[in-house]
Amino acid sequence: MSKHKISCIVNGQKVDMEVNASDLLIDVLRDQLGLISVKRACDMQVCGACTVLLNDQPFSSCTTLAIEMDGREVLTAEGLANGGELHPIQQAFIDNGALQCGYCTSGMLLSSLALLKANPQPTEEEIKHYLHGNICRCTGYTSIVKAVQKLSVGKE
Repeated sequence: MSKHKISCIVNGQKVDMEVNASDLLIDVLRDQLGLISVKRACDMQVCGACTVLLNDQPFSSCTTLAIEMDGREVLTAEGLANGGELHPIQQAFIDNGALQCGYCTSGMLLSSLALLKANPQPTEEEIKHYLHGNICRCTGYTSIVKAVQKLSVGKE
């Protein structure tokens, strides 16, 4: 198996490493970098639990090759908080009861953040459409949409 040297920024930190050509991003993030917020669930790019941001765009890490990190900025849920202070999207999820078991939460947070960066004031329908690739079996989505709405209008 051929190794490839890559250099990227992961959660604000420069990372230089070697990966195999066939290594999946989810495996490198979890197993080599210890970023366990990235969850393995469907392995088919349909549930959103493994969502990470590559240059502010959401990607399913279960179907993305690790070599695609080269030269990019990667953000996982571990990179959201600043020291001991939660990121506003994390606080909005807490304040609005938008998490329960937590399995989908990382993907929901990152997808919501990507949406808000692209469209700071999305409508309810735009939020629902953007999050359609993230599956949650606990909350019923209402509280998740509410959290994104509250943050988008600058409340809380």
